[in-house]
Amino acid sequence: SEGCVQTAVDRGAGQTIAIVDAFDNPSAEADLGKYRQQFGLPACTTANGCFKKVNQRGAASPLPEGNPNWGVEISLDLDMVSAACPDCHILLVEANTPLTADLGAAEDTAATSGASAVSNSYGSDEYNGMDVDAKHFQHAGVAILASSGDYGFQPASFPASLANVIAVGGTTLEKADNARGWTETAWSRAGSGCSAWVPKPAWQHDANCGMRTVADVSAVADSDPGLAVYDTYGLGAQAGWVTVGGTSASSPFIAGVIGLAGDGSRLTDASSLYTHADKLFDVVGGSNGYCGDDYLCTGLQGYDAPTGVGSPNGIGAL
Repeated sequence: SEGCVQTAVDRGAGQTIAIVDAFDNPSAEADLGKYRQQFGLPACTTANGCFKKVNQRGAASPLPEGNPNWGVEISLDLDMVSAACPDCHILLVEANTPLTADLGAAEDTAATSGASAVSNSYGSDEYNGMDVDAKHFQHAGVAILASSGDYGFQPASFPASLANVIAVGGTTLEKADNARGWTETAWSRAGSGCSAWVPKPAWQHDANCGMRTVADVSAVADSDPGLAVYDTYGLGAQAGWVTVGGTSASSPFIAGVIGLAGDGSRLTDASSLYTHADKLFDVVGGSNGYCGDDYLCTGLQGYDAPTGVGSPNGIGAL
């Protein structure tokens, strides 16, 4: 998907992508193995050094209590990193709870682990005082990504709205008889919006939001037909292969593409994406809400909020 980005380089060997989630998925490694086997990807296990799971302090134990809902999220994140970057190592950092203090501690652990990128598939409403918590998402030399949300055009969410975070929106991909083989439009539920708290970064120049605009970049997220994920922990009687979607998929996918770019990646914040937007697929068409056909809720030529400056076309922009 996304223009066969895996053909661009050597599939991410030597890179580590970190995933931050809350609670434990006790089946994470086994389910990841099933997914990778199904799609012909190399084994990624604790034993061979490719996969590592730790708590928010970076220790292998004790792990948090299990949670089925977060368990599915963990499976999705691990599978999407694998799809984008088959040879990347994966670090799963599990916070004790989804409280900001615990997720922040997990973020610090992930970002100081040697990872190229850290993906966060969660979000909340912005709040007074989030500038204090922003420190957990500021780590020199590490790309920090967050999902833009799955509720369409509305006020921007934390942590995606932070200036140092790469906010990842969502697209719909459909087979097409064109040179690329696909048409790509803004997903109808991709999160986009204008921050109420974060000032406009110097590298963002859109006209109709005086503050930080979300999103910066995008990848496929449409839940219809969705993306294949393998999970035996969080789905009860439906355990096994399922199709899911959301910007919870696009954020770890983009993190994986950063892994593909390897040590040559320019990304530590979103600024390079805007400078090299000509090396992305410009996503035109689709809408995620009503804003009078404005770029804040509509896929338009150039920058738009649902899809940012575009979706990966190889690794040139990363």
